[in-house]
Amino acid sequence: MGKILISACLLGENVRYDAQHSRLSHPLLEQWQRQGRLVPFCPEVAGGLPTPRRPAEIRQRFPILVTDRDGADLTPAYLQGAERALEVAQRENCCCALLQSLSPACGRDQTYDGQFRQVLVQGSGIAAAELMRHGIAVFDETQLSELYAFMAMQDQSAA
Repeated sequence: MGKILISACLLGENVRYDAQHSRLSHPLLEQWQRQGRLVPFCPEVAGGLPTPRRPAEIRQRFPILVTDRDGADLTPAYLQGAERALEVAQRENCCCALLQSLSPACGRDQTYDGQFRQVLVQGSGIAAAELMRHGIAVFDETQLSELYAFMAMQDQSAA
């Protein structure tokens, strides 16, 4: 049975920048949690950032620069969190990840533009990109049906 690396905030842990969570309630998640298939992880906390913390956004991608609203460079913490996410996913044999959308760490397809204007741009968060670069499929909370289909295929091929 494959495991799923999951953003800890989606399981109700208060690790978001605002010390809140984005708890996702779904029967599939509850089933997978009972089966021990969910591996909760927060790349931002793992990278050494406190909770609560100032909001952060990816200001530029080449070279990567993540800052908070005051301009403090948080890039090293985000890179360290991404490396740790990959380490945990590999150690726990996670076949995929379910991550919080729009996050500068976990966003799969979009993040904010780095100007703190609530404008979205195409691109992945730092940890999501690292996981995908290493062949780990990444889904966000809007893609539960796709995640379910992916996990069903994984389970079928493992049988």
